[in-house]
Amino acid sequence: QSLPQQKLLTWLSVLECVEVFAEMGTARVWGEMGRWTIIVLIQLAKAILRLLLLLWYKAGIQTSPPIVPLNREQQQPLHPQDMEDSSSGKDQTYVGRRSSRVVRSLQNTPSLQSRHWGSPQQREESQSRRAEELNQPPTPLGLQETIAESIYITRPLLHLLSLAVWGQRSWKPWLLSAVLDISSLSLLSDLKDLNRRERAELRRRTILLLYYLLRSPFYDRYSEGRILLLLRLLADYVPGVGFVTRPLMDYLPAWQKIYFYNWG
Repeated sequence: QSLPQQKLLTWLSVLECVEVFAEMGTARVWGEMGRWTIIVLIQLAKAILRLLLLLWYKAGIQTSPPIVPLNREQQQPLHPQDMEDSSSGKDQTYVGRRSSRVVRSLQNTPSLQSRHWGSPQQREESQSRRAEELNQPPTPLGLQETIAESIYITRPLLHLLSLAVWGQRSWKPWLLSAVLDISSLSLLSDLKDLNRRERAELRRRTILLLYYLLRSPFYDRYSEGRILLLLRLLADYVPGVGFVTRPLMDYLPAWQKIYFYNWG
């Protein structure tokens, strides 16, 4: 990735990290008008950055989060003693004569900081596999797939515009957003030879369709009573589950009021 593309991904990651805090803080300081203003500005900035990545840098299907989190266990450097042993050519494993099981040699046990439970071969394979996944180029998108990804990127802006036109209690913004999400996934479903990160992203988007059961006005008219009843039954009749379901019941109304938790 080029340096400008890395900067765009970094800014996009920062926006996704602070969007909920910005919404809640602005609502506390400037009220409802300021809250919706910051929501529009953040969604507009995210859409511009994502469209630049899609159309200019050919980033393909964009994952969430934009930057893959660092796996510190796999990226942990070897202890100097371990590097010295490796460079000196000492055997770090022992193969059993009868079982053919590979075990770590006691003479070359790594330091506590870099010790792991898998065999050295497994660790090397996992590191090489992860490096290959990170270095895989994005799958080239045709015109249909580019339109589908553009629909997914601009869906929040169209939803906000529909809210401004028809209001928060109308079914039209809910239906419009659902049609756009389903259309985007349907157009992307024909794409073959996706890498692992892109397949995981499409699965994540498909699972997120369940959020429509928790979004207003569907939640207010159909889901709320049934979900609260189910949580209450679990809390009353399943031992130990109440520690999770009762706080969740108290949290749901607050969760419903935050746009970026619900629609972002």
